[in-house]
Amino acid sequence: MDKLMLIDGNSIIYRAFFAMPPLTNSSGQQTNAVYGFTTMLLRLLEEHKPTHILVAFDAGKITFRHKGYEDYKGGREKTPPELSQQFPLLKELLTAFGIAQFELDGYEADDIIGTLSKTADEAGVHVLVVTGDKDMLQLASEHVTVGLTRKGVTEVETYGPEQIQERYGLKPLQIIDLKGLMGDTSDNIPGIPGVGEKTALKLLHQYGSVEEVLAHTDELKGKMKERVETHADDARMSKELATIYRDVTLDKQLEDVVFSGLKTETAGPALAKLEFKSLLERLSLSGEVGSAGVDVEEAVADVTVLDEQRMSELIEVLDHVDLLHVETHGDNPHSAEIVGLIFAAAGRQFFMTLDVLQNDAAAPVREWLADAERKKRGHDLHRTDLALHWHGIEFAGAEFDVQLAGYLLDPTDANQTLSGLAAKYGLSSIRPDEEVFGKGAKYKVPEVDVLSDHVARKAAVIEALVPVQQAELEKTEMHKLFHELEMPLSRILADMEKQGVMVNVEELRALGKEFEAQIATLVGEIYSIAGVEFNLNSPKQLGEILFDKLGLPVIKKTKTGYSTDAEVLEKLAPYHDIVQNILQYRTIAKLQSTYVEGLLKEISEKTGKVHTYFRQTVAATGRLSSQFPNLQNIPIRLEEGRKLRKVFVPSEPGWSILAADYSQIELRVLADISDDERLKEAFVHDMDIHTKTASDVFGVPAEDVDSNMRRSAKAVNFGIVYGISDYGLSQNLNITRKEAARFIDQYFDVFQGVRRYMDDIVRDAKRDGYVKTLLERRRYLPEINASNFNLRSFAERTAMNTPIQGTAADIIKLAMVQMDAALRERGLRSRMLLQVHDELVFEVPPEEIETMKELVPATMEAALKLSVPLKAEVSYGFNWYEAK
Repeated sequence: MDKLMLIDGNSIIYRAFFAMPPLTNSSGQQTNAVYGFTTMLLRLLEEHKPTHILVAFDAGKITFRHKGYEDYKGGREKTPPELSQQFPLLKELLTAFGIAQFELDGYEADDIIGTLSKTADEAGVHVLVVTGDKDMLQLASEHVTVGLTRKGVTEVETYGPEQIQERYGLKPLQIIDLKGLMGDTSDNIPGIPGVGEKTALKLLHQYGSVEEVLAHTDELKGKMKERVETHADDARMSKELATIYRDVTLDKQLEDVVFSGLKTETAGPALAKLEFKSLLERLSLSGEVGSAGVDVEEAVADVTVLDEQRMSELIEVLDHVDLLHVETHGDNPHSAEIVGLIFAAAGRQFFMTLDVLQNDAAAPVREWLADAERKKRGHDLHRTDLALHWHGIEFAGAEFDVQLAGYLLDPTDANQTLSGLAAKYGLSSIRPDEEVFGKGAKYKVPEVDVLSDHVARKAAVIEALVPVQQAELEKTEMHKLFHELEMPLSRILADMEKQGVMVNVEELRALGKEFEAQIATLVGEIYSIAGVEFNLNSPKQLGEILFDKLGLPVIKKTKTGYSTDAEVLEKLAPYHDIVQNILQYRTIAKLQSTYVEGLLKEISEKTGKVHTYFRQTVAATGRLSSQFPNLQNIPIRLEEGRKLRKVFVPSEPGWSILAADYSQIELRVLADISDDERLKEAFVHDMDIHTKTASDVFGVPAEDVDSNMRRSAKAVNFGIVYGISDYGLSQNLNITRKEAARFIDQYFDVFQGVRRYMDDIVRDAKRDGYVKTLLERRRYLPEINASNFNLRSFAERTAMNTPIQGTAADIIKLAMVQMDAALRERGLRSRMLLQVHDELVFEVPPEEIETMKELVPATMEAALKLSVPLKAEVSYGFNWYEAK
């Protein structure tokens, strides 16, 4: 059956531009909108398999609608040049793909789409209209479905007449009346002032159309009646403007927009020209979208749904199973529901529910899951490990995780979901989970045939991804990083998370009461100084007190009034005592709500512990992050924040908490990477690096360095690591930008190796498009050659600091892998509990304290051989606070 896809080119490229992060090619040409449009297009082609396709564009700014209303679309901001420059690139790419495109003077893309969809509808051809414009809903009919983009362009939500009725209580053509009443600011369609969507829908449910609303104004009351009567002509005109013209004279017929698949012979060079390497590689694997060596349809056609009686079918081939996908529901893997499992072997897929897996008949399958020698491939095997554990099923043998591989290959892409990876690699698309299960309160596990098909498709995509990613990891020289660091670490993190950290609830509640008392005292003092009680959490009321009543200088204004953010308050602190109290109040209130109350919610009733979830695939630098709860953001620079560490205690009586952290690891890495002799000398001779820096920069003996000099040197040292700028340094040291710039110049005059490193790494990044850590971890920098100064400057700073921060992240990960091996080899009972930035935390029995005091720092210091020594400092106590 014929299927026509009509794409609103202007709407989609516009949305893609604002949804996608900046992306440029080697000549500095921005390409993010074209990339976003293309990835969405490929997903649509695979999912809907159209036989005919047309992308329609607006021909120009003046259309027939301007003749009746000169201000039509008059409120729109000028298209950014970074976007307008991408239209020719997109049109060239569409031509290379073999996809028809069309525009017509005097008309909009809407009118072209409206006309073609009408012709196709009358011929009984199924039509999918893809747009970001709700006006297009008026085109929906028995044969016409409208797909509205959501979340930028990553998802498309489809509407037919039934869905429009369900969402708005309207028929498709009444969408025009809706726009007539409420107007549309994006198109400068006035509508009736004061009538929003809610009011417009209420009027249409009662009267049915703009004309009928106007005919019954006598039934309306008060201001509404006055508005409708005053703006009746605006409403009529607005409806007319919102009406898509469906009788445009076109020289395009259905046979002119036939689509028989991508023209691979021209699509490849076009993608190469745009430098869309990932799309080029993924599409050219087989020369067409959607295969990459695996026929997904064929794979899911042979899914065996297992029950107790049919379990033997899987058991017979268990020795050949090497791929597993566990479908879970819930953000926190420690409490996630297991919806179903797929085991893939020898071209067959076996599906079972958790209940079936827990049957006696499935004992050999559970043994297979727990056997470390039987290697498994999958997606997010870390989460799989945790989910199975909390359902009493052990898991071991993770060998290849496509989520981790995807992250290493593109660490700045946050979408390492299976559907995201499938789209990125041009594989057969997977229906969004929300479409299969429903969202929020509407979540429901579907019938087993639907569920098994959905999960099997995910397994088939994993099967397709593994060889492609393996080849890419080899090509980028990251296979060792993947197999020897990230994959082993995934298992270690899961072990730490399952172990959890014991919380002293009484201590936590006592701390909460202490914070509550401090908050009450601070609030009282603030009210006393202000002379009036007000809502401290209301920026508006706080602004009125500070700037209107107390007359403090206005630092910054927002659209809604005075700004009272932290930066503003810090600058106001010297002017009035109340400001310091407000800052202190905010700090304590956040500790109370986020950490005391937040931790209490996260304590497991079963274990009395918190079981954080370490994420390996979030930070582009390679750093770990944690959630449920986040234990890496406890503000330990403040004594009140440090006190929170008192509540974390050993889980065994008589044991201790032992903590070890790297001393100035980023600066040591900088010394090694830059090969700067002065920096290396400081670390080789175990000198205070900030005093040494101050001594060299200010040209005074170390003993003459005062506290201000050392503070300035420290600010520059860490500024180098995190991306130096004269503005940032001026803010840190409260000096002028000119003074800060001079100080930075002095630093680089002294530490010339660091200057040379900065220049070289930026030059290399401009040439290669990426930078690397010492362990070959890559970070791609598409904006490094951008014409936009701000984008380019940010990329240059990222190029400078990523190898430093990324190598530091790699080192502590190496230490964790080596520490885990050391504990096992020695048969020690001590357990690794947490990794927080540059710190490792253990719980240790009394008889192993002396051993661990030597073993932990020794292992950390030997994790990676640098030209300067690594240094780790260790301490211990009855809780985490005492261990620091």
